[in-house]
Amino acid sequence: MTAARHTSSIAIIGVLFFIFGFVTWLNGPLITFAQLAFDLDEVNAFLILTVFFLSYFFLAIPSSWILRFTGMKKGIACGLLVMAVGAALFGEFTTQRWYPGALGGLFVIGAGLALLQTAVNPYISILGPIESAAQRIAVMGICNKVAGILAPLAIGALVMQDIGGLSAKVEAADPVVREQLLNDFAAKIHAPYLAMAGLLALLAVGVLFSPLPEIRAAEANAGDGGDARRSIRQFPQLWLGALCIFTYVGVEVMAGDAIGTYGRGFDLPLDETKFFTSFTLGAMLIGYLVGLAVIPRFVSQERYLQWSAVLGVLLATGAFLTTGYISVAMVAALGFANAMMWPAIFPLAIKGLGRFTELGSAIMVMGIVGGAVIPRLFASLKQHYDFQWVFLLLMVPCYLYILYFATRGHRAGMRSQHRSRMMPAHLADSHLADSRLAD
Repeated sequence: MTAARHTSSIAIIGVLFFIFGFVTWLNGPLITFAQLAFDLDEVNAFLILTVFFLSYFFLAIPSSWILRFTGMKKGIACGLLVMAVGAALFGEFTTQRWYPGALGGLFVIGAGLALLQTAVNPYISILGPIESAAQRIAVMGICNKVAGILAPLAIGALVMQDIGGLSAKVEAADPVVREQLLNDFAAKIHAPYLAMAGLLALLAVGVLFSPLPEIRAAEANAGDGGDARRSIRQFPQLWLGALCIFTYVGVEVMAGDAIGTYGRGFDLPLDETKFFTSFTLGAMLIGYLVGLAVIPRFVSQERYLQWSAVLGVLLATGAFLTTGYISVAMVAALGFANAMMWPAIFPLAIKGLGRFTELGSAIMVMGIVGGAVIPRLFASLKQHYDFQWVFLLLMVPCYLYILYFATRGHRAGMRSQHRSRMMPAHLADSHLADSRLAD
């Protein structure tokens, strides 16, 4: 691949990661929007996050099947089209104030994202040397987090202006006026989501005619002895990596989306806590820039992941030992520690999967469900125990597991592969025959 084509390919994938970030970080403001538009309590409004993240879990494996049939480039276009359908459905059903339909639209958007994530993450990892994949994914992370900063501003300006004043009017209105106010408010979402649907459809067509090369994962991501392995179960680093993604996404969502709830535990003003997520995203942007500068020029992605995990343990402990704004600052600083984790974990886990790359990527994407599970545990347990203790006991084990994967877990497949190479030929043939029978 020429240098110009390589650069243009990274730029196109960067646009896709911007879309990931924009759509994903809309979920936070949508919770507030849904509470008012659909007249929901907080528990039911949080179904937005639950449905969105569960779509990754249920549809990642089917996405890998689709990618094996379409290839990565056409698979990316398919994912964008599915997202376009979901955006149109969400806008339409929200305008009608039918919450199950709106959740269905979000699930379809998540399905498209699952397909995109399953395709794009291994694509950018193997677009160049796997040893420098973290550097390329860091560029993608910058695109993602810039979109995350812009998304709440966009929906706030277009849909949620003076939402506090509107809420007060709804409370004071009679039933007829109340319904009219809510209908008008819900209808504001229609035009932005219809425009999003059109843009996603245009991008799908653009990807098909773009200079993105069609990369064959079986060739670009082959490892020594990888073709001899007959089952995805024979890559232990993948399964350990999927669990690592589960814990990482959990702590990322805790530091990003739950920081407002954490700050309210100290009785900090609501008008201040609503901005705390931006501090976490700002710390993540700094983390991406640092990672981009030093990986792999000065430090390997494995070593940087180790340092990040240790920093996560220290900051989570610091948040526990302090109070008020200092404790919140420690949580926001976790954004810096978390920034380079996905860029390092993903390529380490899928390295050498060869023809299993698409399926392995899907299994990794399933781990994103940690973003629903770990914050839900925090929200439930904090009702009964001190929220700082709950935070500490959830976060520190997650960071310790990430440290384990960075030091030993990602090498599990290499150790298995080394044993296969050292095995005498007649025993290796017998081992291969046994694995065929097992499958």
